[in-house]
Amino acid sequence: MGPPTRDAAWFDQLFAEHAVSVHRYFVRRAPRQEAEDLVAEVFAVAWRRRESIPDDFVLPWLYKTASYVLSNHRRKPTLTLLADVGTPSDERSRSMDPADLIVEDDDVRTALARLSPRDRKVLMLHAWEGLDGEGLAKALGVTRGGAAAALSRARSRLREAWAT
Repeated sequence: MGPPTRDAAWFDQLFAEHAVSVHRYFVRRAPRQEAEDLVAEVFAVAWRRRESIPDDFVLPWLYKTASYVLSNHRRKPTLTLLADVGTPSDERSRSMDPADLIVEDDDVRTALARLSPRDRKVLMLHAWEGLDGEGLAKALGVTRGGAAAALSRARSRLREAWAT
């Protein structure tokens, strides 16, 4: 028996298993109102590239794709609509996700802001998305040893940023 067919039923299962995790990834990193569109874009890429998604690292692959989608999204010019003028800029304070509530703490946000984008990405993938070892390595596109070293360095820099 060969590998499972990557058809619509396979994709529906992939979406059912991982859509919430990918959505949380974006809610933690982008304005909440943009998260659904970004999730849709990740899953559109997943459908187009379904044959290249490794069976044993689906979620790390989705996180890596999400990081590219978010980077591309941030490079796009944005328009501020008049309807948005009265809207609070940070709707995350209404979230019930514990990770979002933790980041509301000014000390944590200040310490994280002192880190490089790479260090923040490593720490968030580990702490918020629960990736470590091979999963973290796949999401970062590095070896397992490289991921462990990146996590160690990021933790060290966070301790230094916290202390200042």
